Amino acid sequence: MRNAMKVARWELKRNLKNKSFIIGLFLTPAILALFLIVPSLFSDDEVEDVHLFITDELNIFDTLTDIAEGEGWENVTIEETNLDHDSMLDVVFRESQTAYLEITEKHMDEGSIPLYINEDVDDSFTFQVRSLEDPINLIQLERLGLTQEEIETIASGVSFDMTYEEDVGASTNEGEVIIESDGLFSGDDPLKRAVPGAFAGIILFSIVMSGMMIFQSASQEKKDKIAEIILSSLSPGELMQGKIIGYFALGLIQVFVWIGLAIPLVMWKFDIAIFEYLFVPELIILLAIAVLGYLLFAALFVGLGATMEDVSTSGNFQGMVLMLPFLPLIFLGPILSNPSGLIAQIGSYIPFTSPAVLIIRLTLLDVWPWVEIALASGILLVSVWIFMKLAGKVFQVGILMYGKNATPREIWRWLWM
Repeated sequence: MRNAMKVARWELKRNLKNKSFIIGLFLTPAILALFLIVPSLFSDDEVEDVHLFITDELNIFDTLTDIAEGEGWENVTIEETNLDHDSMLDVVFRESQTAYLEITEKHMDEGSIPLYINEDVDDSFTFQVRSLEDPINLIQLERLGLTQEEIETIASGVSFDMTYEEDVGASTNEGEVIIESDGLFSGDDPLKRAVPGAFAGIILFSIVMSGMMIFQSASQEKKDKIAEIILSSLSPGELMQGKIIGYFALGLIQVFVWIGLAIPLVMWKFDIAIFEYLFVPELIILLAIAVLGYLLFAALFVGLGATMEDVSTSGNFQGMVLMLPFLPLIFLGPILSNPSGLIAQIGSYIPFTSPAVLIIRLTLLDVWPWVEIALASGILLVSVWIFMKLAGKVFQVGILMYGKNATPREIWRWLWM
């Protein structure tokens, strides 16, 4: 292990001194910043102040203004009006940036409160004003003379629990958690799942991409015929382990630089308290899945790099192996539509798709299927161990083979040597 760590440190230092790697390290967040900032500089998206008039027959005007202040309605001026319906419509349709909310006894009884908006008002205002719906609904329930417990029960609402045919029976076994929601980011606060899931997804993507650099490193050393010099001081297994550890650390450095630069920008642009959602216990499981995914693909790539004489002359077989990290894309549609469905479950059990599929599914689900997680993680862990062993055999023979790229038949023969 000491020699493996020396190789890891050498790979780390070598790449950190590489100008192209450094440029790419900072170029990615710079491009993200451009996509977020530049469009706002050239677009005329300054939202003008909106004048909202409210007819209030329920004496709830002060409550609504307090809610508006709590929501941060800096671009909305709220004013109570005593004008009649026709007069207010004339004001709204004559004056720009004007809206009228008519809260009357009649409309409350009908359950539909009209909102009249001038055509010049920005569409974002309609999203703002919807924050008043829930408080008005609660006031409507109180008017019916219901108890506080009855109001809370009704206010909690009713949601559809999607259960497909393949889920019936499987979710009723004793000890298994029933998936309660299949909707995209359904639940009280979607950011509770979106932020940790996105963080784990970024780490998986970054360290897998750095894992592909192992392929180039092994192939380049073989092409330059320095592998045999290196192997005079350590074993092929130590060289392979060192490369995997080194590029794993490189991927983590890349992630932390990206996230360190991106988080302040995202917090400023979207006003999201990311750290409140990020450091949760679920993040540990998501990161463990991402690390297992890296180890699987790293073993594949380091073994594959040892079978190639030159990256530019890679054959169809090597090209297909390099495409394996992108295989989960074929499951993306079914997972988004039904993250607990049969297709999503199958994707969770295939080693090459398991890491990405699991992270996406767990990001979408309100309640995690722990039995499926344990089974998929076990399959992935065993697959990592098997591929590490197989990659070690291929690497040991292939790194010292010169003159041509290895064929699938030759690789198969090395596995049984």
